[in-house]
Amino acid sequence: MNLLMIYPEFPDTFWSFKHALKFVSKKASSPPLGLVTVAAMLPVEWPKKLIDLNVAELTAADIAWADWVFISAMVVQRDSAIKIIQQCKSAGKTVVAGGPLFTSEYESFTNVDHLILNEGELTLLPFLQDLKNGNPKRIYQTSEFADIQQSPVPTWELVDMDKYDSMSIQLSRGCPFNCDFCNITSMLGHKPRLKTKNQIMAELDRIYQLGWRHNVFFVDDNFIGNKHFLKEELLPAIIEWRKGKSGYKFITEASINLADDEVLMRLMAKAGFVSVFVGIETPDEDSLEECHKRQNRNRNLVDSVKTMQKNGLEVMGGFIVGFDSDKPSIFRRQVDFIQKSGIVTAMVGLLQAPNGTELYRRMEKENRLNNEMSGDNADGSTNIIPKMDIDDLKNGYREILDQIYSPKLFYERVKSFLIDYQPVEHAVKLEAREILALFRSIYHIGIRGKGQKYYWRLFFWSLLNAPRKFPLAITYAIYGYHFHTISEMIA
Repeated sequence: MNLLMIYPEFPDTFWSFKHALKFVSKKASSPPLGLVTVAAMLPVEWPKKLIDLNVAELTAADIAWADWVFISAMVVQRDSAIKIIQQCKSAGKTVVAGGPLFTSEYESFTNVDHLILNEGELTLLPFLQDLKNGNPKRIYQTSEFADIQQSPVPTWELVDMDKYDSMSIQLSRGCPFNCDFCNITSMLGHKPRLKTKNQIMAELDRIYQLGWRHNVFFVDDNFIGNKHFLKEELLPAIIEWRKGKSGYKFITEASINLADDEVLMRLMAKAGFVSVFVGIETPDEDSLEECHKRQNRNRNLVDSVKTMQKNGLEVMGGFIVGFDSDKPSIFRRQVDFIQKSGIVTAMVGLLQAPNGTELYRRMEKENRLNNEMSGDNADGSTNIIPKMDIDDLKNGYREILDQIYSPKLFYERVKSFLIDYQPVEHAVKLEAREILALFRSIYHIGIRGKGQKYYWRLFFWSLLNAPRKFPLAITYAIYGYHFHTISEMIA
Protein backbone atom coordinates (compact mmCIF):
# COMPACT_ATOMS: atom_id res chain seq x y z
CA MET A 1 0.00 0.00 0.00
CA ASN A 2 1.43 3.37 -1.03
CA LEU A 3 1.17 5.74 1.92
CA LEU A 4 1.34 9.51 1.50
CA MET A 5 2.00 11.42 4.73
CA ILE A 6 1.09 15.12 4.60
CA TYR A 7 1.92 17.91 7.02
CA PRO A 8 -0.26 21.03 6.51
CA GLU A 9 1.10 24.52 6.09
CA PHE A 10 1.59 26.91 9.01
CA PRO A 11 0.36 30.47 8.63
CA ASP A 12 2.92 33.25 8.92
CA THR A 13 3.48 33.55 12.69
CA PHE A 14 6.04 34.72 15.23
CA TRP A 15 7.21 31.13 15.68
CA SER A 16 7.38 30.28 11.98
CA PHE A 17 10.55 32.42 11.69
CA LYS A 18 9.73 32.43 7.97
CA HIS A 19 11.21 35.87 7.29
CA ALA A 20 14.36 35.06 9.27
CA LEU A 21 14.90 31.64 7.70
CA LYS A 22 15.26 33.23 4.27
CA PHE A 23 18.58 34.67 5.45
CA VAL A 24 20.01 31.15 5.79
CA SER A 25 18.16 29.69 2.78
CA LYS A 26 15.90 27.43 4.88
CA LYS A 27 12.20 26.80 4.31
CA ALA A 28 10.99 25.90 7.82
CA SER A 29 12.18 25.68 11.40
CA SER A 30 11.57 21.97 12.05
CA PRO A 31 10.18 18.89 10.28
CA PRO A 32 7.00 17.09 11.42
CA LEU A 33 8.31 14.94 14.28
CA GLY A 34 4.93 13.31 14.85
CA LEU A 35 4.62 12.00 11.30
CA VAL A 36 8.16 10.62 11.09
CA THR A 37 7.59 8.90 14.45
CA VAL A 38 4.32 7.40 13.20
CA ALA A 39 6.12 6.30 10.04
CA ALA A 40 8.45 4.20 12.18
CA MET A 41 5.42 2.38 13.66
CA LEU A 42 3.92 1.48 10.28
CA PRO A 43 4.62 -1.70 8.33
CA VAL A 44 8.07 -1.59 6.78
CA GLU A 45 6.78 -3.00 3.50
CA TRP A 46 4.48 0.00 2.87
CA PRO A 47 6.13 2.50 0.49
CA LYS A 48 6.01 5.89 2.19
CA LYS A 49 6.34 9.47 1.00
CA LEU A 50 6.26 12.59 3.21
CA ILE A 51 5.11 15.98 1.90
CA ASP A 52 5.58 18.91 4.29
CA LEU A 53 3.68 21.82 2.77
CA ASN A 54 5.94 24.21 4.63
CA VAL A 55 8.88 23.18 2.44
CA ALA A 56 7.32 21.60 -0.66
CA GLU A 57 4.19 21.63 -2.82
CA LEU A 58 1.58 18.90 -2.84
CA THR A 59 0.98 17.85 -6.44
CA ALA A 60 -1.78 15.90 -8.12
CA ALA A 61 0.84 13.28 -8.97
CA ASP A 62 1.65 12.84 -5.27
CA ILE A 63 -2.00 12.21 -4.46
CA ALA A 64 -2.47 9.92 -7.46
CA TRP A 65 0.48 7.80 -6.29
CA ALA A 66 -1.08 7.22 -2.88
CA ASP A 67 -3.49 4.51 -1.84
CA TRP A 68 -4.01 6.08 1.59
CA VAL A 69 -3.23 9.52 3.02
CA PHE A 70 -2.12 10.18 6.61
CA ILE A 71 -2.43 13.75 7.95
CA SER A 72 -1.24 15.16 11.28
CA ALA A 73 -1.76 18.76 12.37
CA MET A 74 -1.88 21.28 15.18
CA VAL A 75 -4.79 23.67 15.67
CA VAL A 76 -2.96 26.55 13.99
CA GLN A 77 -2.78 24.42 10.81
CA ARG A 78 -6.57 23.94 10.66
CA ASP A 79 -7.26 25.88 7.44
CA SER A 80 -4.52 24.11 5.52
CA ALA A 81 -5.62 20.71 6.86
CA ILE A 82 -9.21 21.27 5.73
CA LYS A 83 -8.03 22.07 2.17
CA ILE A 84 -5.79 19.00 2.06
CA ILE A 85 -8.55 16.68 3.24
CA GLN A 86 -10.97 18.06 0.65
CA GLN A 87 -8.36 17.70 -2.08
CA CYS A 88 -7.57 14.10 -1.16
CA LYS A 89 -11.20 13.08 -0.74
CA SER A 90 -12.05 14.58 -4.14
CA ALA A 91 -9.35 12.33 -5.59
CA GLY A 92 -11.03 9.32 -3.98
CA LYS A 93 -8.36 8.66 -1.36
CA THR A 94 -8.85 7.18 2.09
CA VAL A 95 -7.80 9.77 4.69
CA VAL A 96 -6.46 8.94 8.16
CA ALA A 97 -5.89 11.84 10.55
CA GLY A 98 -4.31 12.37 13.97
CA GLY A 99 -2.49 14.89 16.10
CA PRO A 100 -3.60 17.74 18.39
CA LEU A 101 -6.04 19.36 15.91
CA PHE A 102 -8.03 16.20 15.33
CA THR A 103 -7.82 15.03 18.95
CA SER A 104 -9.45 18.27 20.14
CA GLU A 105 -11.86 18.84 17.23
CA TYR A 106 -12.55 15.40 15.74
CA GLU A 107 -16.32 16.01 15.64
CA SER A 108 -15.75 18.69 12.98
CA PHE A 109 -13.96 16.39 10.53
CA THR A 110 -16.83 14.25 9.30
CA ASN A 111 -15.13 13.59 5.95
CA VAL A 112 -12.07 11.91 7.51
CA ASP A 113 -12.28 8.14 7.14
CA HIS A 114 -10.28 7.15 10.21
CA LEU A 115 -9.29 9.26 13.23
CA ILE A 116 -6.27 8.08 15.27
CA LEU A 117 -6.51 10.30 18.34
CA ASN A 118 -4.46 10.93 21.49
CA GLU A 119 -1.05 9.23 21.56
CA GLY A 120 -0.18 7.07 18.56
CA GLU A 121 1.69 4.49 20.62
CA LEU A 122 -1.71 3.50 22.05
CA THR A 123 -4.17 4.11 19.21
CA LEU A 124 -2.26 3.45 15.99
CA LEU A 125 -1.44 -0.21 16.62
CA PRO A 126 -5.09 -1.27 17.28
CA PHE A 127 -6.04 0.49 14.04
CA LEU A 128 -3.36 -1.37 12.12
CA GLN A 129 -4.49 -4.67 13.60
CA ASP A 130 -8.13 -4.00 12.71
CA LEU A 131 -7.05 -2.92 9.23
CA LYS A 132 -5.17 -6.17 8.79
CA ASN A 133 -8.30 -8.07 9.87
CA GLY A 134 -10.44 -6.10 7.44
CA ASN A 135 -12.63 -4.26 9.99
CA PRO A 136 -11.04 -0.87 10.87
CA LYS A 137 -13.16 1.44 13.01
CA ARG A 138 -13.57 5.15 12.30
CA ILE A 139 -12.35 6.49 15.67
CA TYR A 140 -9.56 5.25 17.90
CA GLN A 141 -9.08 7.14 21.15
CA THR A 142 -8.00 6.55 24.73
CA SER A 143 -7.87 8.27 28.11
CA GLU A 144 -4.67 6.46 29.04
CA PHE A 145 -1.11 7.73 28.58
CA ALA A 146 1.48 5.94 26.51
CA ASP A 147 4.73 4.38 27.66
CA ILE A 148 7.03 6.42 25.44
CA GLN A 149 9.92 4.11 26.22
CA GLN A 150 8.25 2.02 23.52
CA SER A 151 8.50 4.84 20.95
CA PRO A 152 10.75 4.04 17.98
CA VAL A 153 13.50 6.13 16.46
CA PRO A 154 11.75 8.39 13.90
CA THR A 155 12.09 7.59 10.21
CA TRP A 156 14.23 10.59 9.37
CA GLU A 157 15.00 9.20 5.91
CA LEU A 158 11.63 10.62 4.78
CA VAL A 159 12.80 14.18 5.49
CA ASP A 160 14.80 16.50 3.23
CA MET A 161 16.97 17.82 6.05
CA ASP A 162 18.55 20.58 3.96
CA LYS A 163 15.27 22.49 3.99
CA TYR A 164 15.11 22.86 7.79
CA ASP A 165 16.91 24.93 10.39
CA SER A 166 16.69 22.30 13.13
CA MET A 167 15.80 18.68 13.78
CA SER A 168 13.53 17.64 16.67
CA ILE A 169 13.73 15.17 19.54
CA GLN A 170 11.18 14.51 22.26
CA LEU A 171 12.48 13.40 25.64
CA SER A 172 9.27 13.57 27.67
CA ARG A 173 5.54 14.16 27.64
CA GLY A 174 3.49 15.74 30.41
CA CYS A 175 4.08 18.63 32.80
CA PRO A 176 3.87 18.75 36.61
CA PHE A 177 2.27 22.21 36.68
CA ASN A 178 -1.36 23.23 36.21
CA CYS A 179 -1.57 26.50 34.26
CA ASP A 180 -5.27 26.87 33.52
CA PHE A 181 -4.84 28.11 29.92
CA CYS A 182 -2.55 25.25 28.86
CA ASN A 183 -3.92 22.08 27.25
CA ILE A 184 -0.72 20.05 27.65
CA THR A 185 -1.78 18.42 30.90
CA SER A 186 -5.27 17.61 29.58
CA MET A 187 -3.71 15.87 26.56
CA LEU A 188 -0.54 14.44 28.09
CA GLY A 189 -0.99 14.40 31.86
CA HIS A 190 0.76 15.90 34.89
CA LYS A 191 3.38 13.24 35.43
CA PRO A 192 6.34 13.61 33.07
CA ARG A 193 6.96 10.38 31.14
CA LEU A 194 10.52 10.03 29.89
CA LYS A 195 12.35 8.09 27.23
CA THR A 196 15.50 6.32 28.33
CA LYS A 197 18.97 7.74 27.91
CA ASN A 198 19.68 5.07 25.30
CA GLN A 199 16.63 6.08 23.27
CA ILE A 200 17.76 9.70 23.12
CA MET A 201 21.31 8.78 22.23
CA ALA A 202 20.02 6.48 19.47
CA GLU A 203 17.99 9.37 18.03
CA LEU A 204 21.01 11.68 18.14
CA ASP A 205 23.14 8.99 16.51
CA ARG A 206 20.59 8.58 13.72
CA ILE A 207 20.46 12.23 12.69
CA TYR A 208 24.26 12.32 12.91
CA GLN A 209 24.51 9.29 10.61
CA LEU A 210 22.25 11.08 8.13
CA GLY A 211 24.59 14.06 8.08
CA TRP A 212 22.84 16.53 10.37
CA ARG A 213 25.26 18.96 12.07
CA HIS A 214 23.12 21.88 13.21
CA ASN A 215 20.42 22.81 15.72
CA VAL A 216 18.33 20.24 17.57
CA PHE A 217 15.07 21.22 19.27
CA PHE A 218 14.00 19.15 22.30
CA VAL A 219 10.26 19.68 21.92
CA ASP A 220 9.34 18.84 25.53
CA ASP A 221 6.80 21.16 27.10
CA ASN A 222 8.96 21.16 30.23
CA PHE A 223 12.41 19.67 29.68
CA ILE A 224 13.29 19.81 33.39
CA GLY A 225 10.37 17.70 34.62
CA ASN A 226 12.85 15.15 36.01
CA LYS A 227 15.99 17.01 37.11
CA HIS A 228 17.69 13.98 38.65
CA PHE A 229 17.54 12.05 35.37
CA LEU A 230 18.96 15.02 33.48
CA LYS A 231 21.83 15.62 35.88
CA GLU A 232 22.77 12.01 36.54
CA GLU A 233 22.14 10.37 33.18
CA LEU A 234 21.13 12.31 30.08
CA LEU A 235 23.20 15.50 30.16
CA PRO A 236 26.50 13.73 30.99
CA ALA A 237 25.79 11.36 28.09
CA ILE A 238 25.13 14.24 25.69
CA ILE A 239 28.29 16.04 26.87
CA GLU A 240 30.29 12.92 26.04
CA TRP A 241 28.46 12.42 22.73
CA ARG A 242 29.22 15.96 21.55
CA LYS A 243 32.97 15.57 21.89
CA GLY A 244 34.47 15.96 18.45
CA LYS A 245 31.10 16.90 16.94
CA SER A 246 30.87 20.56 15.99
CA GLY A 247 27.73 22.48 15.11
CA TYR A 248 25.24 20.93 17.52
CA LYS A 249 23.23 23.45 19.52
CA PHE A 250 20.18 22.45 21.53
CA ILE A 251 16.98 24.40 22.18
CA THR A 252 14.14 23.47 24.53
CA GLU A 253 11.34 24.67 26.82
CA ALA A 254 11.50 24.82 30.60
CA SER A 255 9.76 26.34 33.61
CA ILE A 256 11.19 29.36 35.43
CA ASN A 257 12.42 27.26 38.36
CA LEU A 258 15.34 26.20 36.16
CA ALA A 259 16.92 29.41 37.46
CA ASP A 260 17.00 27.89 40.96
CA ASP A 261 19.33 25.06 39.95
CA GLU A 262 22.78 26.31 38.99
CA VAL A 263 24.19 22.80 38.57
CA LEU A 264 21.48 21.93 36.07
CA MET A 265 21.90 25.19 34.15
CA ARG A 266 25.64 24.70 33.83
CA LEU A 267 25.24 21.10 32.75
CA MET A 268 22.70 22.09 30.12
CA ALA A 269 24.99 24.80 28.78
CA LYS A 270 27.97 22.43 28.74
CA ALA A 271 25.85 19.87 26.88
CA GLY A 272 25.19 22.43 24.15
CA PHE A 273 21.86 23.93 25.19
CA VAL A 274 21.84 27.58 24.16
CA SER A 275 18.17 28.62 24.39
CA VAL A 276 15.15 27.84 26.55
CA PHE A 277 11.59 29.04 26.06
CA VAL A 278 10.04 30.03 29.38
CA GLY A 279 6.41 30.92 29.98
CA ILE A 280 6.79 34.20 31.88
CA GLU A 281 3.20 35.23 31.06
CA THR A 282 2.93 38.38 33.20
CA PRO A 283 4.71 40.38 35.90
CA ASP A 284 1.38 40.79 37.71
CA GLU A 285 1.07 38.57 40.80
CA ASP A 286 -2.74 38.59 40.79
CA SER A 287 -2.85 37.42 37.17
CA LEU A 288 -0.32 34.68 37.90
CA GLU A 289 -2.50 33.45 40.74
CA GLU A 290 -5.59 33.69 38.54
CA CYS A 291 -4.12 31.36 35.91
CA HIS A 292 -2.55 29.03 38.53
CA LYS A 293 0.97 29.86 37.35
CA ARG A 294 2.17 29.54 40.91
CA GLN A 295 5.71 28.49 39.98
CA ASN A 296 6.21 32.08 38.73
CA ARG A 297 4.91 33.75 41.86
CA ASN A 298 6.86 35.18 44.80
CA ARG A 299 10.10 35.51 42.88
CA ASN A 300 11.95 38.26 41.06
CA LEU A 301 11.26 37.18 37.49
CA VAL A 302 13.80 39.57 35.97
CA ASP A 303 16.53 38.18 38.23
CA SER A 304 15.51 34.62 37.30
CA VAL A 305 15.86 35.43 33.60
CA LYS A 306 19.23 37.10 34.07
CA THR A 307 20.45 34.16 36.15
CA MET A 308 19.80 31.84 33.22
CA GLN A 309 21.46 34.25 30.80
CA LYS A 310 24.55 34.47 32.99
CA ASN A 311 24.69 30.67 33.06
CA GLY A 312 24.82 30.42 29.29
CA LEU A 313 21.12 30.08 28.41
CA GLU A 314 19.21 32.56 26.31
CA VAL A 315 15.63 32.94 27.53
CA MET A 316 12.86 33.16 24.96
CA GLY A 317 9.77 34.41 26.76
CA GLY A 318 6.05 33.92 26.38
CA PHE A 319 3.79 36.73 27.60
CA ILE A 320 0.01 37.12 27.88
CA VAL A 321 -2.36 40.04 28.34
CA GLY A 322 -6.12 39.80 28.83
CA PHE A 323 -6.38 38.16 32.24
CA ASP A 324 -9.40 39.18 34.29
CA SER A 325 -7.01 40.67 36.84
CA ASP A 326 -5.23 42.87 34.29
CA LYS A 327 -5.44 46.62 34.77
CA PRO A 328 -4.75 49.25 32.08
CA SER A 329 -1.23 49.57 33.47
CA ILE A 330 -0.37 46.01 32.37
CA PHE A 331 0.65 47.06 28.86
CA ARG A 332 3.34 49.43 30.11
CA ARG A 333 4.43 46.92 32.73
CA GLN A 334 4.88 44.20 30.11
CA VAL A 335 7.04 46.47 27.95
CA ASP A 336 9.13 47.50 30.94
CA PHE A 337 9.61 43.90 32.03
CA ILE A 338 10.66 42.71 28.58
CA GLN A 339 13.17 45.56 28.27
CA LYS A 340 14.63 45.09 31.75
CA SER A 341 14.96 41.33 31.35
CA GLY A 342 16.75 41.51 28.01
CA ILE A 343 14.47 38.87 26.50
CA VAL A 344 15.14 39.32 22.81
CA THR A 345 12.59 36.78 21.60
CA ALA A 346 9.44 37.94 23.37
CA MET A 347 6.19 36.38 22.15
CA VAL A 348 3.20 38.36 23.40
CA GLY A 349 -0.38 37.25 22.83
CA LEU A 350 -3.91 37.78 24.03
CA LEU A 351 -5.22 35.17 26.46
CA GLN A 352 -6.88 32.26 24.66
CA ALA A 353 -8.77 29.28 26.03
CA PRO A 354 -7.89 26.02 24.23
CA ASN A 355 -10.54 23.32 24.27
CA GLY A 356 -10.03 20.90 27.15
CA THR A 357 -8.44 23.38 29.54
CA GLU A 358 -9.71 24.53 32.90
CA LEU A 359 -9.89 28.05 31.48
CA TYR A 360 -12.09 26.87 28.60
CA ARG A 361 -14.49 25.18 31.00
CA ARG A 362 -14.68 28.30 33.16
CA MET A 363 -15.27 30.60 30.18
CA GLU A 364 -17.91 28.22 28.83
CA LYS A 365 -19.70 28.21 32.20
CA GLU A 366 -19.61 32.02 32.28
CA ASN A 367 -20.81 32.22 28.65
CA ARG A 368 -17.63 34.08 27.64
CA LEU A 369 -16.49 32.10 24.59
CA ASN A 370 -17.03 33.92 21.31
CA ASN A 371 -15.59 31.84 18.43
CA GLU A 372 -13.22 29.01 17.60
CA MET A 373 -9.60 29.47 18.57
CA SER A 374 -7.13 30.30 15.81
CA GLY A 375 -4.37 28.24 17.39
CA ASP A 376 -1.91 31.10 16.91
CA ASN A 377 -1.33 32.52 20.38
CA ALA A 378 0.31 35.69 19.07
CA ASP A 379 -1.97 36.86 16.26
CA GLY A 380 -3.98 39.35 18.30
CA SER A 381 -7.11 37.19 18.42
CA THR A 382 -8.89 35.65 21.39
CA ASN A 383 -11.83 33.30 21.82
CA ILE A 384 -12.57 34.88 25.21
CA ILE A 385 -14.86 37.79 25.98
CA PRO A 386 -12.52 39.71 28.31
CA LYS A 387 -13.48 41.76 31.33
CA MET A 388 -11.42 44.64 30.01
CA ASP A 389 -13.05 46.54 27.14
CA ILE A 390 -12.04 44.62 24.02
CA ASP A 391 -10.96 47.75 22.14
CA ASP A 392 -8.80 48.86 25.08
CA LEU A 393 -7.29 45.37 25.25
CA LYS A 394 -6.47 45.21 21.55
CA ASN A 395 -5.13 48.76 21.48
CA GLY A 396 -2.93 48.01 24.50
CA TYR A 397 -1.70 44.82 22.86
CA ARG A 398 -0.93 46.72 19.68
CA GLU A 399 1.05 49.23 21.73
CA ILE A 400 3.16 46.47 23.28
CA LEU A 401 4.12 45.14 19.84
CA ASP A 402 4.82 48.62 18.48
CA GLN A 403 7.12 49.26 21.42
CA ILE A 404 9.08 46.03 21.85
CA TYR A 405 9.67 45.49 18.12
CA SER A 406 10.47 49.08 17.30
CA PRO A 407 14.13 49.23 16.17
CA LYS A 408 15.13 51.43 19.10
CA LEU A 409 13.81 49.22 21.91
CA PHE A 410 14.58 45.96 20.15
CA TYR A 411 18.26 46.76 19.60
CA GLU A 412 18.55 48.12 23.14
CA ARG A 413 17.26 44.74 24.33
CA VAL A 414 19.74 42.82 22.19
CA LYS A 415 22.62 44.84 23.60
CA SER A 416 21.35 44.32 27.17
CA PHE A 417 21.17 40.57 26.57
CA LEU A 418 24.65 40.36 25.04
CA ILE A 419 26.12 42.14 28.06
CA ASP A 420 24.56 39.65 30.50
CA TYR A 421 24.90 36.49 28.42
CA GLN A 422 27.87 34.29 29.34
CA PRO A 423 28.06 31.40 26.87
CA VAL A 424 29.92 28.29 27.96
CA GLU A 425 31.37 27.79 24.49
CA HIS A 426 33.18 30.73 22.96
CA ALA A 427 33.92 29.54 19.43
CA VAL A 428 33.44 32.29 16.82
CA LYS A 429 33.90 30.17 13.69
CA LEU A 430 31.21 31.07 11.21
CA GLU A 431 29.55 28.47 9.02
CA ALA A 432 28.95 29.20 5.35
CA ARG A 433 25.25 29.79 5.94
CA GLU A 434 26.04 32.25 8.74
CA ILE A 435 28.39 34.20 6.49
CA LEU A 436 25.62 34.32 3.87
CA ALA A 437 23.18 35.51 6.54
CA LEU A 438 25.62 38.25 7.57
CA PHE A 439 25.80 39.70 4.07
CA ARG A 440 22.06 39.40 3.59
CA SER A 441 21.49 41.20 6.88
CA ILE A 442 23.75 44.03 5.77
CA TYR A 443 21.72 44.42 2.59
CA HIS A 444 18.16 43.84 3.85
CA ILE A 445 18.49 45.46 7.29
CA GLY A 446 21.57 47.68 7.24
CA ILE A 447 20.89 49.20 3.82
CA ARG A 448 17.23 48.68 2.92
CA GLY A 449 15.58 48.02 6.28
CA LYS A 450 13.94 50.23 8.86
CA GLY A 451 16.11 51.47 11.69
CA GLN A 452 19.41 51.11 9.84
CA LYS A 453 21.25 53.27 12.36
CA TYR A 454 20.35 50.92 15.22
CA TYR A 455 21.56 47.94 13.21
CA TRP A 456 24.94 49.58 12.54
CA ARG A 457 25.30 50.70 16.15
CA LEU A 458 24.86 47.08 17.30
CA PHE A 459 27.09 45.84 14.47
CA PHE A 460 30.08 47.93 15.49
CA TRP A 461 29.40 47.83 19.24
CA SER A 462 29.47 44.02 19.23
CA LEU A 463 32.58 43.91 17.03
CA LEU A 464 34.45 46.23 19.37
CA ASN A 465 33.07 45.20 22.77
CA ALA A 466 31.91 41.59 22.40
CA PRO A 467 33.52 40.13 19.25
CA ARG A 468 32.87 36.55 20.34
CA LYS A 469 29.15 37.39 20.48
CA PHE A 470 29.11 39.13 17.10
CA PRO A 471 27.42 36.18 15.33
CA LEU A 472 24.67 36.31 17.96
CA ALA A 473 24.22 40.03 17.41
CA ILE A 474 23.62 39.43 13.72
CA THR A 475 21.30 36.50 14.45
CA TYR A 476 19.14 38.67 16.68
CA ALA A 477 19.10 41.49 14.16
CA ILE A 478 17.64 38.96 11.71
CA TYR A 479 15.13 37.78 14.33
CA GLY A 480 14.11 41.39 14.81
CA TYR A 481 13.51 41.73 11.08
CA HIS A 482 11.13 38.76 11.24
CA PHE A 483 9.36 39.88 14.42
CA HIS A 484 8.86 43.41 13.14
CA THR A 485 7.47 42.06 9.85
CA ILE A 486 5.01 39.82 11.67
CA SER A 487 3.95 42.49 14.17
CA GLU A 488 3.03 44.84 11.33
CA MET A 489 0.69 42.16 9.93
CA ILE A 490 -1.31 41.86 13.17
CA ALA A 491 -4.48 43.93 13.15
